[in-house]
Amino acid sequence: MKRGLSIVLVSGGMDSCVTAAIAHQEYEMAFLHVNYGQRTETRELKAFNDIANYYSVKRRLVADIRYLKEIGGSSLINKKMEIEKSQPNRARIPSTYVPFRNTHLLSIATSWAEVIGAHIIFIGAVEHDSSGYPDCREIYFKAFNQLIEKGTKPDTHITIETPLINLTKRDIITKAMELHAPLHLTWSCYENSTRACGVCASCLVRLKGFKEAGVKDPILYKNSKS
Repeated sequence: MKRGLSIVLVSGGMDSCVTAAIAHQEYEMAFLHVNYGQRTETRELKAFNDIANYYSVKRRLVADIRYLKEIGGSSLINKKMEIEKSQPNRARIPSTYVPFRNTHLLSIATSWAEVIGAHIIFIGAVEHDSSGYPDCREIYFKAFNQLIEKGTKPDTHITIETPLINLTKRDIITKAMELHAPLHLTWSCYENSTRACGVCASCLVRLKGFKEAGVKDPILYKNSKS
């Protein structure tokens, strides 16, 4: 028996896919995807729908907040800025950080949860082995849960769950194998929408995780042996 309805934020990447696989074990799922003018927007949307089809998810919401592109401040949405071609350096926040993005995404998810009666919002945020985005920290999600409590109807009970928050990419891939998550449907590359570039920070972190897990990455790369 499923424990009720959950909303899963699904970007189309590996972390959100594994988060969906975890949520699928216990909850009925509704999928939320957000377009914000990112470079690989079309490819990420395809991955979202492919993963939703894999899990036979009927409730899907694709939200458009393209104003984030107009605000700018990130190489994911401003092609004049360069995307890092190296492993993340936790000593500084990379150019791919989209200012306060998760707050926009979680606000949409919370509004939708109130309307459809979902009590859990799943997001595949990772703090331990990530790029160091400030809105991917465990302390941030604890604060947002307090905001939901204060800013929704008194009879509303919604909490954010971050099942991957303290896992490494190797751990996440191992979990994906255990749950038969469809990683072949995912897209992580920041640069390309056909073959993954293999050299952007996101590709490098993904490839490193697969190597450490001893598993072959099922997607094709332009500039790697995978």
